[in-house]
Parts: sequence; C-alpha cells; structure tokens
Amino acid sequence: MTDITPKPGASSGPDRRTILQTLGAAGVAATWQGNVRAENARAEAATPPSPPVPNDYVEVEMRVNKQPVSMRIDPRTTLLDFLREHMHLTGTKKGCDHGQCGACTVHVNGRRVNSCLSFAATHQGEEITTIEGLGEPEHLHEMQAAFVEHDGYQCGYCTSGQIMSAVALLHEPCGPTNADVRELMSGNICRCGAYNNIVAAIQQVRQGT
Repeated sequence: MTDITPKPGASSGPDRRTILQTLGAAGVAATWQGNVRAENARAEAATPPSPPVPNDYVEVEMRVNKQPVSMRIDPRTTLLDFLREHMHLTGTKKGCDHGQCGACTVHVNGRRVNSCLSFAATHQGEEITTIEGLGEPEHLHEMQAAFVEHDGYQCGYCTSGQIMSAVALLHEPCGPTNADVRELMSGNICRCGAYNNIVAAIQQVRQGT
C-alpha cells in the first residue's frame, strides 16, 4: 500500500483557499480588462477620427465679411459651398446651382458675383461680402430696410441674392427708370413675383427718400 502522508519538511503546495483566491483575482482582472476594451471600442465608434486632409487640398486665404479666413479645401469647392459648408454662412442660398437664379449672389471686392459659378480657390486675398456682412438685425443696411418697408420678399429664398445685387447696382451705371433697374436686376429671379416691390425698394434707396 502506497503511503501518501506528506513527509516531514516537504512542501505540500498551495492549499485550496490560495488556489481559489488566485483564480478569483485573475477572473476579476480579466473582466476589468474586457470592460475597458469594450468602453474604448464604444468611445471610438461614437467619435470617429477626423478624416485626413488629402495632399491635393489647397490653402485658401481671404477676408469674409471683414474677417481673415485661412483654410485647406478641395480645389473644386465653389465659393458658394465654401461659404455655406465651411464658413456656415447660410444666408447665401443655393438655388439652381447653375448661375441662372441669382440666389447665391455675393460681393467680391464690391462686385456682385454668382458664387455657385466661382471656385473659392480663385479668390486668394480678396474681400468677400455676404448678406450676413451687410447689416445686422438692430442696424439694417438701407437696402434691407427698404425691402422690409416695401415688402420686397415673400417666401424670402431669393431675398439675400436680390439685396446683394441691389446694393451692387447702386455703384453701377444704371438709368433712372424702373425699366433700367429691371434690366440690371434681370439676373435675379423671384419665383413669388415680387418684382414691383423689389424695384420700388431699390428706387427708394437710389433716390435717397
């Protein structure tokens, strides 16, 4: 018969309690590490990393409403999309996106431009003015005030482009009659048909009344 009694001085190895404590601690550590990995995965999914800027992007520097702007953008970005999507100046509207309706009209160095037909990258160092830079609710530009007085808008979608063109018209050669004003404003379409009111507002400002 084999004698299994431990010999004096011989180590009997870790007892049952020590083994269970070791296994329990390992389980707790494994659970904690698993929770950390799950939290990190959820955080990464909730806040995806910003996409890298492609190497073919170009640096654009200009002044928008008298504020300096410097940004790297896709060279195919139109001035309209730059103002709306990058600068978040949504007063300039995207209508036809083909230069036919005038809703996207802004001033470039004081000259009116259909921003949907112009690349932002071509305006390095230039001064861009949008409807947001023309006046403020507490201090309207005189043309904005005239549009309000004569109800020169209905749905309002074309209004910012109409006003920007009207302000530029003040500094352009234009005859005195309503027909002259209509001719110079022909690039701006009002689908609501508020043309008579628009012309009245412009003539009021032109005549200083």
